[in-house]
Amino acid sequence: MSVTIDNHTFDRVRYDADRDVLYLHKGEPSTAVDFDSTREGHALRFNAEGELVGITLVSPRHWIEQEGHLPITLPHQLDVEDATRSALVAP
Repeated sequence: MSVTIDNHTFDRVRYDADRDVLYLHKGEPSTAVDFDSTREGHALRFNAEGELVGITLVSPRHWIEQEGHLPITLPHQLDVEDATRSALVAP
């Protein structure tokens, strides 16, 4: 089973029904080296290249039953143009 969220496909999926926590990961969980959280309290895991490799969704069943949906605020990377990048690092 796999789950896709915002163009990210997670091939490792495990749901802990007792705690209402859904664990999603791409490949081996050991690839995660950096961590962050969403506004909703979900945990995000990133690899050394800054790529999203895992999400821990807290209370997904509760969200869906109470709100009718499961919000997840993901960070989106923006690329800075070369001219802007040069201005930022100029002495």
